[in-house]
Amino acid sequence: MNAVLIAVIVMLVLSLIRVHVVLALIIGAMIGGVVGGLGFEQTISVFSEGLGGSATVALSYALLGSFAVAIARTGLPDVMVKYAVQLVGRNRDSKKQKLSKALIFFVILLVSCFSQNVVPVHIAFIPILIPPILKVLNELGVDRRAIASIITFGLTAPYIFLPYGFGAIFHGIVVDNMTVNGLEVERSSIPLAMGIPTAGLVTGLLVAVFVTYRKRRIYENKPLIGETIESQAYTKASLIAALTAIVVTLITQRVTDSMIIAGMAGIFVLLLSGTLKWKEADTVVTDGMKMMAFIGFVMLTASGFAAVIRETGHVDLLVESVSGIVGDNRAVAALFMLVVGLVITMGIGSSFSTIPIIATLFVPLGLAVGFSPLAIIALIGTAGALGDAGAPASDSTLGPTAGLNADSQHHHIWDTCVPTFLHFNIPLIVFGWIAAMVL
Repeated sequence: MNAVLIAVIVMLVLSLIRVHVVLALIIGAMIGGVVGGLGFEQTISVFSEGLGGSATVALSYALLGSFAVAIARTGLPDVMVKYAVQLVGRNRDSKKQKLSKALIFFVILLVSCFSQNVVPVHIAFIPILIPPILKVLNELGVDRRAIASIITFGLTAPYIFLPYGFGAIFHGIVVDNMTVNGLEVERSSIPLAMGIPTAGLVTGLLVAVFVTYRKRRIYENKPLIGETIESQAYTKASLIAALTAIVVTLITQRVTDSMIIAGMAGIFVLLLSGTLKWKEADTVVTDGMKMMAFIGFVMLTASGFAAVIRETGHVDLLVESVSGIVGDNRAVAALFMLVVGLVITMGIGSSFSTIPIIATLFVPLGLAVGFSPLAIIALIGTAGALGDAGAPASDSTLGPTAGLNADSQHHHIWDTCVPTFLHFNIPLIVFGWIAAMVL
């Protein structure tokens, strides 16, 4: 049995039965390493060495969490809630609430999409934007699984379709790895090839928002981590400082390409303005780290997991075995290629890291079976994106959870991973298969 399959299946099953995802990743890695022939001691060694792969990202999230808590101390979230509640209306005006709900959904979708292409800050906006509006979402009875679906769509669809920001990086990786494996294509071909798979993501988003999660869901108005139950005191100066800090953080992240520096810049703006007292800084940073500890530990553990499954060598065996199964049947070949991409990306947690692995199989196999260059691009791009939605260790799912669980009422697996897997991965497989057959 293939060690990669076993490791990923064990990790997913344990996560679904509510074993903590960090423990699920560790157990899956240990079992996969042993089955893959590494032995228990070598598996532990490889896993430990691989932990450092996400250390920078984990620290980035910790500082962004601290910045988010600091923003909460300025009173800006209370002001947002106050005016949003006035907009929503406490008399449960149905028409007014529907309009408010639609506006919030549109803004979150717009910001999520812009974070990939227009102002490529990736998930840095989530701990700043989402926690302050949780009370508003509660007032509207919004199912947070719909918000998770909106954010994940915004973090995924733009980069696989549009050649800007992170999209330019993703498209470049696809083109470069196809060229290395013997098939030269133009970057301008990628949006055309990825149009149908992107339509699958749009379909999944519409179903999630307007069908599956359209009904009211009740949440308690709990204080956020680092926030007291009492209303935050605020002044005009504190609000200006908060808005300035947010702008500085986003600009700094864009210029330096470092979420660590960006988070520190935002905190220092609040400290220098006097809005955040120096004597409170220690508590704020600690509270922020507590809020983001989950996502940091998951990403660290996921790096160890990925290192183990790569070291087994069974990733290559998995992709090679596909060529012996599909023969010259294009329909079966397309389906198997997409499923292999799903398995690998679910384990690694990164579509960008998956492309170099799957391109080594997909290009020669696609050419042998008779797929066109556009069809092969669609298969590679879709297979790479599959694990981004629904993977427990993907930042496209960890990011939404970090924001939506700021008051401890949103479960990572059942409220983010399962909804996004069902509404995005299934349509991606269907639409990606159609793209391979028609292009």
